[in-house]
Amino acid sequence: MRGEYRPYSERTPDEQYKNLIRAVLQHGIKGPSPMVDESGKEVDSIDLLGAPVMRFDILKNGVPFLTERDIKFWKTPIGELLGFINGARTQEELEEFHCKWWKNWCTEKKCAKRGLEPGDLGPGSYGAAFASFPTAEGKTYNQFAEIIKQMKERPELKTHLISPWIPQYIIRNKDHQQKVVVCPCHGWMHFRILNGKLHLVMFQRSCDVLIGCPSNWVQYSALLLAMSEVLDLEPGEFVHMVSDAHIYENQLPWAEEILARESKPFPTLKIVNSHDNIFDYRIDDFELSDYNPEPAIKGIPVTI
Repeated sequence: MRGEYRPYSERTPDEQYKNLIRAVLQHGIKGPSPMVDESGKEVDSIDLLGAPVMRFDILKNGVPFLTERDIKFWKTPIGELLGFINGARTQEELEEFHCKWWKNWCTEKKCAKRGLEPGDLGPGSYGAAFASFPTAEGKTYNQFAEIIKQMKERPELKTHLISPWIPQYIIRNKDHQQKVVVCPCHGWMHFRILNGKLHLVMFQRSCDVLIGCPSNWVQYSALLLAMSEVLDLEPGEFVHMVSDAHIYENQLPWAEEILARESKPFPTLKIVNSHDNIFDYRIDDFELSDYNPEPAIKGIPVTI
């Protein structure tokens, strides 16, 4: 791995996550949500449009893992994103990458509503967009393969951009059936190579601050490290931009609990098995150290 982390003892605690929660609670708009809890009850949300931009200089201050609560499941979101990069679009395919949390979104009922087989996320899902994006010519397009080739050939370009959004499978109205079980929430990736460092800006359409954000930080930080290895560059900044950051009203007690906790310095995430091909990375290629979080918080409600 190129570049060295600043020693853990010299890193400073980061409160950007708590600041995001505060911003949503103080400036968000309360309103109805299309989501339901696990019992099927509708849950309102507090939504903040245009959340504060969050910036993480990984080697300087550590990898953004929540320290206000223990993220014991950190390998799962990495596995999920690696699965999507490799084109996984079914629950079974994602489980091959050790990600098992899609079962509530791939039920027979949800899939049938969209004309899909049980367990199929649909042709509008992340894996399909990243590895098999449809084109006007009729062939599919692998965004990661082509963008890596472009970055190697033309590192100075500002067009190293990947999108998870395939409109014809996502937009829904009375004349058009949606073909995805969950519209992509994250995954607009803009890579930039500046002064020998690889930087990543990840734009997110919709962010469940308590459930989704912690996993997104983990998986895109890991991606930046892996892409840096593939391109033989030093990892730079991970910048996270959110359009709609929200907290569901049934999550408010847990939000207050997090705000009351101490923020600590970020940990170290290293690649212990390096690959030249991004498609070869797996969860065991990453190793976490210097992680000293507050205790885990159980029972945060998940909406589906």
